[in-house]
Amino acid sequence: MTRMSRRRFAAALALAAIAPRLARAQAGRQYRIGWIGTSAATHKEPYALAFVQRLGELGFVEGRNLVIERHHASNRVENFPAVAAMMAKTRYDALFATGSEANLAATIQASRDAPIVVIAVDFDPVATGDVASLARPGGRVTGITAQQSTLPAKRLELLKEMLPKARRVGVFSNEQTQGQLSLVQGTARRMGLEVHVIDFRRPPFDFAAAFEDVVRQKCDALFVLGSAQFVSARREITQLALKSRLPSVFHNSQWVEAGGLMSYGFNFASMWRRGAEIVAGVLRGAKPAETPMEAPASFELAINLATARHLGVTIPQSMLVRVDRVVE
Repeated sequence: MTRMSRRRFAAALALAAIAPRLARAQAGRQYRIGWIGTSAATHKEPYALAFVQRLGELGFVEGRNLVIERHHASNRVENFPAVAAMMAKTRYDALFATGSEANLAATIQASRDAPIVVIAVDFDPVATGDVASLARPGGRVTGITAQQSTLPAKRLELLKEMLPKARRVGVFSNEQTQGQLSLVQGTARRMGLEVHVIDFRRPPFDFAAAFEDVVRQKCDALFVLGSAQFVSARREITQLALKSRLPSVFHNSQWVEAGGLMSYGFNFASMWRRGAEIVAGVLRGAKPAETPMEAPASFELAINLATARHLGVTIPQSMLVRVDRVVE
């Protein structure tokens, strides 16, 4: 046995010895988490269920020693302050935020001192100043960043690789995606692409009218920016894209499973499970200021071959050899 393996063996023995005490300690007190979602559907998504499941695996079982208070803004950004004000009346051991910067801002307002774990899906928390740096967040916020300050540009490059003759791209945006939109517009200029932006102002969004506009503008493809406000309509959006014969690109594979042509991004379930592990660490005493924010270790390229055939799109061999997930 090497010196390093002895150390690991000793650490494993020590963990095994204290695990029962940790379990008893967790079972002996009640923990409370406040969780703000964009809409009611947020808490029912597969990745949200993965979050709760992982917490249970780590000893924090909802209904036993854990209370999760689920709140949402009914898919309207302007509702977040009222949600935060209501939550401020309760004391939490930790807060959990997912999605947009507005969501995190409301979570911060919901408590003056509770530690916060965020899965920053639609924004870059360093660029917005919500944390000092990934290595040392410096406040009471830590968690995971989806690197939306770089990934949209990569998606546009993949779209151009798949559709080399494309000249104009329709882009779905809203008030939560302005940072992503600026990046896509700059990348499009560099690549010689025209961008036609559909800026959705206030839910409920009229996606049918938006597609009519995109078709009228003779767009060659549809690029949907990552936003929690679009998630509940992913089947409607992907089906309208098929009906309009528009190749469509998204930020995670759930959209491809719903009929979208391509996605490039992170695995949501894995991110939410890792978020649960960070929350568990905070509940056990870890300080967010000293807990580095993380980024996904890998990204997946997903392609729906049935959609490609329906649209008459030939997937380049250069992409087929790199694809991580194929939907038939």
